[in-house]
Amino acid sequence: MYNNTSGKTPRKFGMLDKLSYAAGDFGCNMSFALKGYLMVYWTQYMQMTESLYALLLVVVQIWDAINDPLIGAMIDSDRRKYKRGKFLAYVFAGSLGLLIAGAATFLPFPNAHEVAKIALFVGGYVFWDAFYTLANVPYGSMLPLISGDPGERSQLSSWRTVGSMVGGMVAGVIIPMVIYDENDYLLGERLWVIALFMGVLGFAAFQFFIRKTVVRVDVDVRCNEEQRFDIFKAIVNFAKNRPAIGETLAACAGFISMYGAQAATSVMFQSYFHNAQISGVMTLIGVIPMLFFMPFIAKITRKYGKKEASAFGCIFSIFACILMFVLPITGDMTGLLIYVGCQILNGIGMGVAMCVGYSMMADAIDYNEWKFGVRDEGTIYAIHSFFRKIAQGVFPSIGLLIATSLGYIAKNGPDQTPEVASNMRYLVAGMYLAAAIVQFISLKFVYNIDKDMLVQMNKELEARK
Repeated sequence: MYNNTSGKTPRKFGMLDKLSYAAGDFGCNMSFALKGYLMVYWTQYMQMTESLYALLLVVVQIWDAINDPLIGAMIDSDRRKYKRGKFLAYVFAGSLGLLIAGAATFLPFPNAHEVAKIALFVGGYVFWDAFYTLANVPYGSMLPLISGDPGERSQLSSWRTVGSMVGGMVAGVIIPMVIYDENDYLLGERLWVIALFMGVLGFAAFQFFIRKTVVRVDVDVRCNEEQRFDIFKAIVNFAKNRPAIGETLAACAGFISMYGAQAATSVMFQSYFHNAQISGVMTLIGVIPMLFFMPFIAKITRKYGKKEASAFGCIFSIFACILMFVLPITGDMTGLLIYVGCQILNGIGMGVAMCVGYSMMADAIDYNEWKFGVRDEGTIYAIHSFFRKIAQGVFPSIGLLIATSLGYIAKNGPDQTPEVASNMRYLVAGMYLAAAIVQFISLKFVYNIDKDMLVQMNKELEARK
């Protein structure tokens, strides 16, 4: 099971592996977290209409989604030898581009012609997406190669979420304090400079990940080195891979609340709570409870199973979201505290699922090898990412269109009517509730690697190797 082609025994799995894997997702999120500001930037600062922005977002997100399987297939079919392995080589190439790619989506030309704005948005996004995918797909494919132990994989998954959360804190907590003035109006011209700075931070984090990552698992399960990679067969295998589909559905459902409610959340803090600058802090409070589970995640998953513990937590999350919908969350400090309390309860419910989500995807890759004899890490993760990208494009567009139908006018910024602000408060709660329900269904009834199946699968794969 261990890759000793170098003649050396890999160092024992430990904290350095967790920190380096967390650094990789921190690097990804130095770029990815900026997507959370695209809507307010292009509709409020660049003065693009809500309907045009929603349409363009779907268009570029479809390309974004198609791009993932293409790059995943390219990586899987690559048989060249690299000093530190092909996955890390591709991560390095992607990290170089991301130094400046994030800033390409925030070029400040608010007085440009509408056609020029469309070209800037589409061109900048496509440029950013190409390098983000080149870094993110092989990075996500690395988890099952760092360790074959289920408990260690759960810890890696948890630490990846920590890296994502820390990156989200930088973008979600600090940036709102810089880009909004005291009257909650957007200072959009500052975003491209911020994006350049975050590109440098992300590059440094990627280099730490690349230099400190150790590949321990031998995954060369193809009997013939010359066997050609078949992208169509890999896609068919993914369609038969229930755990991959279940975890993909659960991840996509999370974007209903994360991105679908994006416009409504912005308005809620701008016009309902009248404090846009703390919006990032309040949103991230909901993921902090995950930290409570991290020290115990290996024990929890070994005792109860990843699927079982995650599905149970979703029930708790559904209850919290119902409270968010029905409790009297007013626009004053009392209402804000109630909202934060509901978010904390929601975070507790989703804590285990957030910790082990990437580990469950790694198990789905093992499932592919177990059932079909090939791993195809790059393709499986890329198809998983394909649907995530579709969700990331469709849900914000749907959320924005629903918000618009409820009276939201982007160019008014914080100056929405009290009725519209109230509508956004209920829209946020409703989308969080919908996300929790879909996640529960996906993890409980679609994802099929329970505790017993995981033990059986790992034993049989170990015997084969």
